[in-house]
Amino acid sequence: MTSIGDEAVQGPKVAMLPSENLDLPIHPSYLQLATTPGLAKHAGAFWGGPDYGVLSWDNKLTGAQVLLSRLRLFLSTGYPYEEVLRTFHNQTSIVMCSYLPLFTSFNRTKGGLIQLNHGRPQPLQYAVNAAFLATLYSDYLDAADTPGWCCDPNFYSTDVLPPWLDLIKPQEGFRLGQVKGFWNIDYILGKNPRKMSCVVGYGNHYPRHVHHRGASIPKDKIKYNCKGGWKWRDSKKPNPNTIVGAMVAGPDKHDGFHDIRTNYNYTEPPLAGNAGLVAALVAFSDKSLGIDKNTIFSAVPPMFPTPPPPPAPWKP
Repeated sequence: MTSIGDEAVQGPKVAMLPSENLDLPIHPSYLQLATTPGLAKHAGAFWGGPDYGVLSWDNKLTGAQVLLSRLRLFLSTGYPYEEVLRTFHNQTSIVMCSYLPLFTSFNRTKGGLIQLNHGRPQPLQYAVNAAFLATLYSDYLDAADTPGWCCDPNFYSTDVLPPWLDLIKPQEGFRLGQVKGFWNIDYILGKNPRKMSCVVGYGNHYPRHVHHRGASIPKDKIKYNCKGGWKWRDSKKPNPNTIVGAMVAGPDKHDGFHDIRTNYNYTEPPLAGNAGLVAALVAFSDKSLGIDKNTIFSAVPPMFPTPPPPPAPWKP
């Protein structure tokens, strides 16, 4: 749990986004607040705890770090922002290293699902959020003409971050086989030990008892109060309404899954996870679009004082 520290770090950066995108002036206090060293330290932005590097509904630090890394990659912020932004950028690189199968920061199930929440329930939301952030960071590096990043002692190309596994080329100290199932999108869509899609309506084998009020109550023109819906929640019948496209919470740490409506740890379709899934799939959809580095920060004023005008021409 990060209390409100992660919101305090991310908030100022998010507040800058409308100005960046709508060609409006950015208030300097946003950047000053986002790069306040004490604020980031208090939030645990530079602390390597068990959930460090895991973007979730309760911890947005990794998302804030990626956004601040973007700022450093595309702008020459200079003093007094550079030192803190460099630290955020370095931390983002470390997080991306921790996602690689070569390292042991996170376990994986026998079926290959990364356990970003360390075996606790509802693992899929964390996997898709990480996939989105990794793809976004890869796009930022490519747009900044940066071919990759270092995970000492090896250098990794940005190709290992997005999940186009067929395009990944082996690096020194990195075997292609180790990246198989890396981002788990294939796992989510059915390439798993149960051969079950975790996205409702995708394929023929997917959860039929999703923990969702609208999906489980039939359309019978009767208005049910809160308690009135419990009989449908507790029913063993499949949902009368198919909530197409919803990703459920996911399997347990042994790749097991129980399609039971009352067990939300398996069948709940959390907003935090489905937002991440949509973002990841959009990020994967067309690599050719990339990032427009020439306009993304067009509204950001210079980060340093305007130089004085030249002196008037000398007259004898």
